[in-house]
Amino acid sequence: MVIRAANAADLDAVEVIYDQLHTLEEEQKIKTGWIRHVYPTRKTAEAALALGTLYVLEDEGVIRAAAKIDQEQPESYFRAHWTLQAEEAAVLVLHTLVVDPTIARRGYGKAFVAFYEREAARRGCTVLRIDTNETNAPARQLYASLGYREVGAVPCVFNGIPNVNLVCLEKAVGA
Repeated sequence: MVIRAANAADLDAVEVIYDQLHTLEEEQKIKTGWIRHVYPTRKTAEAALALGTLYVLEDEGVIRAAAKIDQEQPESYFRAHWTLQAEEAAVLVLHTLVVDPTIARRGYGKAFVAFYEREAARRGCTVLRIDTNETNAPARQLYASLGYREVGAVPCVFNGIPNVNLVCLEKAVGA
């Protein structure tokens, strides 16, 4: 298993994962709160790739997970009640972590978060921030199991999706 910066050849695989998750959402088998053709879309991945912030987890030659890692804090973050204060340059954010749902529960999500935490330390960041939709119980459970603390939910329009309660989570680097 390797986690690396994505390249253009990875976009189709990332889009397939998005589509699989959208289908499960539409079938009411999961509750990400995401909406097909709104977020996430191929354009979501393309924009992150163009900025050099899209990362993929590859196992046995197959893309199994993806996420965006950067220092971009959405506007809604500035209404959250963070307990770990830091200059913006000291905060690293994990966005849109997706794992191929056909092979869930193999540790890919945990491996990706561990990579994100190592990347934060490598960059000299002191605070980790993540968000998820309040309805996404599996993500919230994963992050809690990895030591992330929920600081509250912020009502917002999230990447074009209305009426989202965005749960904000934080952790100190190295904690």
